[in-house]
Amino acid sequence: MNTATAGSNEGDPETIVTELPNGVRVAAIPLPHLQTASVGVFVRAGSAYEPAALNGVSHFVEHMVFKGTATRDVHRINLDAERLGAEVNAHTDKDHTAYYIRGRGEHALRFVQMLADIVQHATFPVDELEREREVLLQEAAEVADDPMDTAYQLFDHACWGLHAAAQPVIGNRRNIGRLHRADLVRWVERHYNGASVVVAAAGPIDAEAITREVQACFGSLPRGQTHPVAPPVYAGGVRTRRLAGSSQTHLVLGFPLPPSSVDDPAGDVAAAVFGEGMSSPLLSELRERRGLAYHAACVADRCDLCGQFTVEASIAPGNLESFLSELMQLLRRQAQVTTAVDLERARNQLAVRRLRDRDRPSRRMEQVALDLFSLGRVRAPAELLARIETVSGEDVSDVVHRMLQAGVALAVTGSLGRAASERARTSLLLAA
Repeated sequence: MNTATAGSNEGDPETIVTELPNGVRVAAIPLPHLQTASVGVFVRAGSAYEPAALNGVSHFVEHMVFKGTATRDVHRINLDAERLGAEVNAHTDKDHTAYYIRGRGEHALRFVQMLADIVQHATFPVDELEREREVLLQEAAEVADDPMDTAYQLFDHACWGLHAAAQPVIGNRRNIGRLHRADLVRWVERHYNGASVVVAAAGPIDAEAITREVQACFGSLPRGQTHPVAPPVYAGGVRTRRLAGSSQTHLVLGFPLPPSSVDDPAGDVAAAVFGEGMSSPLLSELRERRGLAYHAACVADRCDLCGQFTVEASIAPGNLESFLSELMQLLRRQAQVTTAVDLERARNQLAVRRLRDRDRPSRRMEQVALDLFSLGRVRAPAELLARIETVSGEDVSDVVHRMLQAGVALAVTGSLGRAASERARTSLLLAA
């Protein structure tokens, strides 16, 4: 087999990474103690790579590749997987699109063949496209009717302004209604190439056999090139939208973090300190002790281009000002000091989450692919845990301090009185 490079990855010796002559990277993760395997094709294209006129095209393509290829119609595609008892799925994100199959380990080579067919040979039948357009329009309408989904869309715009990173993954209803087959075909021709594709497999697999099969199935894919996008500049600010019929207020508040290409877990630890678990300040103070929210959560969300420290909450409309004021006070306190107990809790929570992901072949496969996209290498478990352990209380407080200096982004939806937007702005100004 003619391959450019092959062998164990220098970061994670359990992962065997091979780059084919056309640029496709193959990541094989043998896990012989398991019974099931996951195989995925990851493409470095998502909503943050889309021009405004094509927003939603990545997600549209993701839906349409399952609707027929040169040799199989939609029924045959589904039947071939179901006869093996396999689960086929896909998702689109800001920075990538993923297609994957989970099933018995002995069928892993078949999974490579099936994924290669839909990713490379989709025909985008016009009749199926029109049917799927209606499905996507209904999906977009459901998102628009959901207060928290709407809050997240507004929050992205508050963070990133007019940059493509603020665009919804699903696209907007106008674009969904007017995208043509030719738009989808051109998008695939531009982005579905060797330079932008990782094929990963995890489970009871033969790494050499997987690599040979990927070479056979993907070796003719044109090398092409990646299409880098300039990262967004953080804006901040307040966005509100009243939703008729909603009895509660939903909000998303946050700050910028470095992108995933910056291998710094301090922001992840800070999010765990502040809002992971019932003993965290967010939940113990604002939900349990003060009763200001019936739902609250905090996460660090990062992609290739940008990152966000995000607090989401669902509250009674009358609690909006009090919740925002108390939340900002807690963040200011976090910027001053992080206790040893909170740091221990957060580092262990984050470490266990990382280890749990390693125990799941589908999550491990995805993390390997995203590591290759953002870092160009695969991180070993020991490295991941060591990086978390090196984060100090001072590091956490410094991260929160820098976030507060950058300024807050806030989106509020649901039940809002006429003056709610101005009160939200005033509360943040007073709390800043």
